[in-house]
Amino acid sequence: MHKKKKAVILWSNTPDRATAEHIARNLVEKRLAACIHILPAGVSIYRWEGQIQQGEEWTLMIKTRDKKVKQVMSAIKAMHPYDIPEMLATPVVAGHKNYLSWIDRETH
Repeated sequence: MHKKKKAVILWSNTPDRATAEHIARNLVEKRLAACIHILPAGVSIYRWEGQIQQGEEWTLMIKTRDKKVKQVMSAIKAMHPYDIPEMLATPVVAGHKNYLSWIDRETH
């Protein structure tokens, strides 16, 4: 039985727009992502090394396939300035058939 390809949205944050654009362009050029939406800076509040931190971060909404997630995460890690970059994958449970097919074609 043929396993159906599944779309995934992988989320990551960067410290600035330039880093977000660099990562996004690289992932699309390598066909690891079909599209990456960069959300403007938002405020993140988190605990790091025992201290409460606060800073602006740019969010990447990365559209890819489930079979590409490990490659995408590895590529992000190689380009990202953070020691531990945020990378969370969310499965897409439904979507427009043509859009999902486009994601598959662009990441093939």
